[in-house]
Formats: sequence, structure tokens, C-alpha cells
Amino acid sequence: MSTVQPGLIPVPPAGGEDPDFPSPSPLNQHGPARVIAMCNQKGGVGKTTTSVNLAAALAEYGRRVLLVDFDPQGAASVGLGINANDLEVTVYDLLLAARPSTSEAIQPTSVDGLDLLPANIMLSAAEIQLVNEVAREHALDRVLRVVSDNYDVIIVDCQPSLGLLTVNALSAAHGVIIPVETEFFALRGVALLIDSIERVRDRINPKLKIDGFLATMVDTRTVHAREVLQRLTETFGDLVFDTQIKRTIKFPDASVASEPITTYAPSHAGAEAYRRLAREVVARGIAA
Repeated sequence: MSTVQPGLIPVPPAGGEDPDFPSPSPLNQHGPARVIAMCNQKGGVGKTTTSVNLAAALAEYGRRVLLVDFDPQGAASVGLGINANDLEVTVYDLLLAARPSTSEAIQPTSVDGLDLLPANIMLSAAEIQLVNEVAREHALDRVLRVVSDNYDVIIVDCQPSLGLLTVNALSAAHGVIIPVETEFFALRGVALLIDSIERVRDRINPKLKIDGFLATMVDTRTVHAREVLQRLTETFGDLVFDTQIKRTIKFPDASVASEPITTYAPSHAGAEAYRRLAREVVARGIAA
């Protein structure tokens, strides 16, 4: 893995190939999936943007990817052009089903190789309804287990809280990617999240690990952002991804267009950053 000076955003050479993270080789077969929870209890740090665009970039590299919208706001569903309010079955229904028929709820997207398990506001009721269920922390795991062999990667876009839904995501996951906005208030909440991850690992899911911290909304023109990047690297070392996601208006523009940035503006630096992240995720062994 390359050493990147804090504050500098790695830019792939012309032609799109990166000497540190080359394009991954094609897969001869698919599955079983590695489940990655995209998690941070602080809102507005780029969880959904990263979930959608990393999923799309991995699909571009020939991986079969399932994106699970696990936020009642349904932003990931909207970001991929799917109106979950018009669907008869969403992830909410699967969580409460005795025998979830997960494949019936999965929606194809405009990106080849990328499917979506959608959510809408009904998911907000799941935390209350799951409270009295047996093994309530494993409801999502039961839902995903049914289709795990069909995918290489399953990315769960978590809501900004540490409630029962997030505990379900951590219980089902093999690893956690933590997007961190480059400002000090974002850093302050990371310790609480790490504590929650450790509790889930100790009590529910021994296989759970932190895959890495991703710096998002980076603006290295400011001293503040550079200091936060330095603090992040000093604290977490190699767990910090080399790839950084720079702040740009193209991300909200792509969301309004209901597309990943990789198809909305395929040659933009933001699209290239998520492709580089996808290559790094594969190079680190986080995804196949």
C-alpha cells in the first residue's frame, strides 16, 4: 500500500490505471458475498453517497453487488432511481417475515451487476416491532443469508444512529467501512461508534472487523481539513484508506439525477475517486 502525505488527494495517472491499486481481475464465479456495513451515527458524512458509488464502481469491475438500503429515509433507493413507496415488498417486510423471500424484493438498477434491496419510511417502524422478536439482532442476517451466494459484495447503507437497525447491520456484516467527514465534530463521534462495533463483536458477531476509515468531503485548501486528515491517519494508521473523496457539487447533482456519479459524470474526478476506492477495496481483500 502506498504512503500518501496527509492532505494530498491521490490522482490516478492518465488512462485510469493506478500503480498501487490496479484494475481487479475478472471473477470466474460469484459468491458467497462479503457483507460490508457503511456506518456512522453522524449524518451528512457521505454514507449513502459512498454506498451508491462504491457499489456502482465495484459493479463496473465485474463484481455482482447488492446494495441494501437500510435507512428509513430511503436515500439510496432514490439515488438509484427506484421509488420504494410504490413497491409492495421492501426490506421492512422481509425483516418481519417468518421466512423472508428476499429475491422477490430485490430490484435491478440501471447499472449492470448492481441490484438494490429498497427501503422506505416504513422501515422506521421496524425497530419498535423487532423489540419483542426472538434473536431480533439477527433479522437482517436472515434476510441476506437467502441471497448471499448470488453476490460477491453486499453493501448495507445504515441510518445515522446506533439503534437496533444499525445493530442488525453490524450483526450481519463481515466488516465496517466508516466514512468520516474532514471536520473535528465528525472525529469526536468515531470513538462512540468504535465502542458500539466492539460491543457487537464481543456479544453477537465475532467475525466483525473494521475494514477502514474513508475521508469524505475533503477540501485540502483548508488548514482545518488537513489537520483532521493528519489526526485521522495518526490515530488509525493503515486503517485509513489511501483514497480520499473530495467535496464536489457533482455528487448532489448525480443524486438528483438518480444515478451514481460513475454513470452521471463518468470522467469526473469524483467518479475516478470511487473507482480508485473500489480498486483499493479489492486490493485490501475487503471485497473479492
